Amino acid sequence: MKREKMLKRLKKQKEPWDIVVIGGGATGLGVAVDAASRGYKTLLLEQHDFAKGTSSRSTKLVHGGVRYLQQGDISLVLEALKERGLMIQNAPHLVKNQAFIIPNYEWWDGPFYQVGLKVYDLMSGKLGIGSSKRLSKEETVEHIPTIDQNGLKGGVVYYDGQFDDARMALTLAKTAHQYNGVMLNYFEVTGLEKNAEGIIEGLKARDRESGKNYSIKAKAVINATGVFADSVKKMDEPEVKTMIQPSQGIHLVVGKEFLPDKYAIMVPQTKDGRVMFAVPWHDKVVLGTTDTMKEKPELEPEAQEQEIDFILETAGQYLTKQPTKSDILSVFSGLRPLAKPEGDGKSTKEISRHHKVMISQSGLITIIGGKWTTYRKMAEDTVDNAMLIGALPERKCITKNLPVSGYDKNLDLTTDPLAVYGTEKYQLLELEEEDPGLAEVISETIPLRKSQVIWAVKHEMARTVEDMLARRVRGLFLDATESLRVSGRVAEIMAEELGEGSEWIDEQLESFNEVAGKYII
Repeated sequence: MKREKMLKRLKKQKEPWDIVVIGGGATGLGVAVDAASRGYKTLLLEQHDFAKGTSSRSTKLVHGGVRYLQQGDISLVLEALKERGLMIQNAPHLVKNQAFIIPNYEWWDGPFYQVGLKVYDLMSGKLGIGSSKRLSKEETVEHIPTIDQNGLKGGVVYYDGQFDDARMALTLAKTAHQYNGVMLNYFEVTGLEKNAEGIIEGLKARDRESGKNYSIKAKAVINATGVFADSVKKMDEPEVKTMIQPSQGIHLVVGKEFLPDKYAIMVPQTKDGRVMFAVPWHDKVVLGTTDTMKEKPELEPEAQEQEIDFILETAGQYLTKQPTKSDILSVFSGLRPLAKPEGDGKSTKEISRHHKVMISQSGLITIIGGKWTTYRKMAEDTVDNAMLIGALPERKCITKNLPVSGYDKNLDLTTDPLAVYGTEKYQLLELEEEDPGLAEVISETIPLRKSQVIWAVKHEMARTVEDMLARRVRGLFLDATESLRVSGRVAEIMAEELGEGSEWIDEQLESFNEVAGKYII
């Protein structure tokens, strides 16, 4: 997957594209996979890097949503549980089964949650991944030795999925490309083009690297820009009401000592009614999340002091050791693109996570809401609409049983840091065998080797140091200080591969330092 080849394909395309997707997060990439795999001529444009926004900043869970079951949103949970099963089936090198324990400190908690989770198990049907069961106090402590034992009555264990969100996004880009989709990052849509009747027939876009402007014809244009969906909608209808209510969720990453075993903790109701997780991830622990209403979307949202304090305080209520700010290796924030409710007064935790596909009078198709777990179903619904709007030949969705790029069910996500590459792992190792210098260890903490940097530039469209350290590997999210330490070496290797000089390196390091500063407490 090379950007230069993608650009050549864009320039060669004389006929209108069947489908042009605006936005390279989970939703847009899912749409591109669906459209391309149906045989439609598909182009995706992302103004920054793939999964730069919300889609790289999740709690890393592929789940039905125990919380939504509690709220009585049965249809959402059913849909999400089905999609969870399909995601594990189609991307086993990226999604794994994760055991969660709900600790019980009141005698009625055990029976209450056990009954609820048995319903959760039943709703999974044939795509279930494990049966929930009650645990004694001793069993709970055995699985989570760092759990606060004061007043502990026992626990309930249940199963959900866990994944690497940014790597999943990149894999979807590769999958769409395998079906002849053209995927371009750093390509900004600047306007929509309409015919005399006011119907959209394409768009204007600018390559942010070269500065060159393009006029692109399309039979169907899909707005899949998440929290930025309103800005694209306003290109179509300047006076339209806003549709998105951004909700900020932050996460803190701490060391493995806070949760040394493979089990995660789920707190179904904190003091303000939210759900809290402590989840092992890439040999660290992710604590989160918050649910804070935001006025407007931002590309790089920052954690608020009270959000950080809330997570630390809540985690301390369930762990023997209270985590403090000095324990935080990284803090990251993401904005959920929630569909704005009618009327006022709804808190973000009450807003539905259901997705909506909307079609404007001009034919612009907009997909909003949803969550990572249901990305495939969101894409299917969106492309079904695009098929009608674009008068495209009718073709059925095939993604339910479509293995993603690199599919490999024999890799161990828990112990092997290269498992997220799937079958490409073996090509990476071959490169190191041919040139032992490529096995240079840049960081053991992240972890990162020279071969991975070169691979990301050559085959994964990494264009900046941030692309590499935030999304091709997850260094910035796992240990921001360590990422800063190795950024100079990463910049040198990338510059050599990209044919850039010292000025590019200096610009990259200045830019990365600015971004990384927001991940450090």
